[in-house]
Amino acid sequence: MSVLKVIIPERFAGCRIDTALSEMLPDYSRSKISAWVKSGRALIKEKSFKPKDKVVGGEIVNLTMLKERSVNWIAEDIDLDIVFEDEDIIVVNKPVGLVTHPGAGNWTGTLANALLYYDPSLENLDRAGIVHRLDKNTSGLMVVARNEVSQKKLVEQLQTHQVSREYSAIVYGHMISGGTVDEPIGRDPKDRIKQAVVDSGKEAITHYRVIERFAHHTHVKAVLETGRTHQIRVHMSHIGHPLIADPMYGGKLRFPKKADHQLKESLKGFNRQALHAKRLTITHPMSGEEMSWEAPLPQDLKTLLEALADFDQT
Repeated sequence: MSVLKVIIPERFAGCRIDTALSEMLPDYSRSKISAWVKSGRALIKEKSFKPKDKVVGGEIVNLTMLKERSVNWIAEDIDLDIVFEDEDIIVVNKPVGLVTHPGAGNWTGTLANALLYYDPSLENLDRAGIVHRLDKNTSGLMVVARNEVSQKKLVEQLQTHQVSREYSAIVYGHMISGGTVDEPIGRDPKDRIKQAVVDSGKEAITHYRVIERFAHHTHVKAVLETGRTHQIRVHMSHIGHPLIADPMYGGKLRFPKKADHQLKESLKGFNRQALHAKRLTITHPMSGEEMSWEAPLPQDLKTLLEALADFDQT
């Protein structure tokens, strides 16, 4: 087990403490956090509290994390694109189609299975050292911890928004300029599989900037300030610029007026949301050094951008 220190900001003053903790720890459900609190695994000044207790602000919660050992996950020989590694962390460039870790319907063939084969010692860590996720059909950079201390510190960096994650996305519509979407995200009340902008959701902030404009589409840079499930996909759709080929939030395939055969075929053939985790910046959990990595756009995104540019020139 390990102890995670969570400092609750003053902006949560007056909120239930289990609600505040679920905001600070987005990878864990509010029900699971409430169960931890009720079992005495969360302490403030070495004293237990109730999930419904109100936040004052500045509380330091020491949360005992029981490892969900990965021994039941199967190690599999799956190629990994290792961008960087040392004795404390591994940075991987996840390809499209690879699920992050085992779950219903995907117990094998995941990034976690591949990591366990690459480094069998990861079976001793919660989630095989994985501290954040990418959707199955989102490509790009992820950092993985190789020991408990690194995992704890990386989780704390994510919790306090000290990890910088920059994405490249191709969206429908001609954007005039960049901006910020500051809208809460939670489960869609009409479809429990999806996320949506809802008043009762968790704080979610996405900054976006235009990289390149096309006649009917835009290549944008999106930077996450928070890390909610499907955040960029939900926020871009919310402002009327869904990602190309997003099966959940993009709606029907749309062609520009007078689209030629080449562009139509390019859009038809692109079968995953146009999103890539391009740059990752962290503070190394042991050395304290700021480190940054960049993963070039995968070929399918390059080909799509070329098709959009070619159409503009016709």
